[in-house]
Amino acid sequence: MIDSKMADALNDQINAELYSSYLYLAMAADLSSKNFNGFAQWMRVQAQEELIHAMKLYDYLIQRGGAVLLAQVDAPATSWDNVLSAFEDAYEHEKYVTGRINSLVDLAEELRDHATRSFLQWFVDEQVEEEATADEVVGKLRMVSDSGNGMLMMDRDLGAREPLLVASDDAD
Repeated sequence: MIDSKMADALNDQINAELYSSYLYLAMAADLSSKNFNGFAQWMRVQAQEELIHAMKLYDYLIQRGGAVLLAQVDAPATSWDNVLSAFEDAYEHEKYVTGRINSLVDLAEELRDHATRSFLQWFVDEQVEEEATADEVVGKLRMVSDSGNGMLMMDRDLGAREPLLVASDDAD
């Protein structure tokens, strides 16, 4: 059975991951409303990925005998000044999530919860990728600045991001 302090922290992280999904979905909606459908597609896939992260935590908590306690998810912002500001916020958000994951690892170590520490390593590694990807997009957006051609190329390129395929446990 998982320690109640760890279970509470994982439940809080489930809520944070659900908020992340809402945030990226809000960014997608805003970008779509500005006819940046490729950037919006990238954000939609990111929203889906965050939901998968929440479900990984959800499943793990149940597997360890903990209770999943879903809390209200705060509403995210609904508009950004431009594409760059949306991706800058995404990058800052990923850095914030990295800090949260690191705090979970610290707690697992403090509680000598080796199973949770091992489980969380996937999230540690994932956050390295998440930050690097968001930072790369921000860097490219700064490079193209207000270049219409550059923005169109980036919109096209980021729009090629494919939705994630999630295998069902019930699949035959």
